[in-house]
Amino acid sequence: MIDFGNSYSVLEINLKNLEENYKVLQKQANAHVNISGVIKANAYGLGTEAVATTLQKLNCPQFFVANLDEALSVREYDKQTPIAVFGGLAAKTEGEYLENDILPVLNSLEDIRNWQNFARLKNVQLPSILHFDTGMNRLGLSKNDILLLKNKETLKNLDVQLVMTHFACADEKDHPLTAQQAADFKEIAQLYPNAKKSLSNSSGLFRNTDYHYDMARPGYALYGGNPTPETTNPMHNVVSLYSKILQIRDCKKDQSIGYGANHKFNQDTRTATIGLGYADGFTRNNGGVAKVYYNNIACPVIGRVSMDLITVDISHINHKDIHQGAVIEILGPNQSVDDFAAYTNTIGYEVLTSLGARYKRHYISN
Repeated sequence: MIDFGNSYSVLEINLKNLEENYKVLQKQANAHVNISGVIKANAYGLGTEAVATTLQKLNCPQFFVANLDEALSVREYDKQTPIAVFGGLAAKTEGEYLENDILPVLNSLEDIRNWQNFARLKNVQLPSILHFDTGMNRLGLSKNDILLLKNKETLKNLDVQLVMTHFACADEKDHPLTAQQAADFKEIAQLYPNAKKSLSNSSGLFRNTDYHYDMARPGYALYGGNPTPETTNPMHNVVSLYSKILQIRDCKKDQSIGYGANHKFNQDTRTATIGLGYADGFTRNNGGVAKVYYNNIACPVIGRVSMDLITVDISHINHKDIHQGAVIEILGPNQSVDDFAAYTNTIGYEVLTSLGARYKRHYISN
């Protein structure tokens, strides 16, 4: 029995399956590889504290987040696990990084200069992570920067502990850019023999053992997303989402439903109104294309998605079997995050990180 409390929708997060996914990734990796945890964006919408605490128990050696605020939030309840910030070193934040034992990922020569100047000011050797761009063209040190980094003065006072890059297309099997990035990173890695290396994201772990190096940085796969979209998902489902039917209506032929009256009935139709909408991450472009499930039966979403409500066609379900207050599955055994994303040509990452704050969250830990 699902406990909705005062909410119309419940988000179930299976932390036991999260643990199992971490173990799957450990088994997939070469024996010496450390599996870090990417817990940015509120742990992909699932709740950073619950996820980080779960990964702590598994001796996860490293967390990665997107910005300093996320890192400081984690530090409030985790004083020990190393944390690195993908977004780099914002000016005048060096003291906060050092005081809270957080590492910026150094993405540019400016990041390096600022971190180096701070190290010189404090008269210490500061641990450092260097991020090299090998084809993503977002963040990272360029090939031209590599030439400047060969000058020992450029990295003076910095202890380069990790060098990394980020795959652009590892989720697409045999994409040529993946092999090219790996080859470029291999050349860069040789310049830092004493530093650990990190190349693989979730998908990279499943593509080639040569990509594993010392540390992998999985995110999406931890949360149940498929790292190999061309095959059966090797991960366990972590997220289930259920909502209540608020009302059942019998709509007549030629009537319409929802804002804009853009869905008109070509026959008498029984509908259910369900208590979630785009304010909850069920985005507006799901109207007319997505499906939800009642007792394992697919029910198409009809009409526009509104802020708090969606409407679905339940004409094909026996009247005696469905009622106000009945539970509808949005995500779960019948429909994974990746399945749901496919309806609107998006990705499961967006579905997860869009999950709204109004859901009652229920964490399953055993």
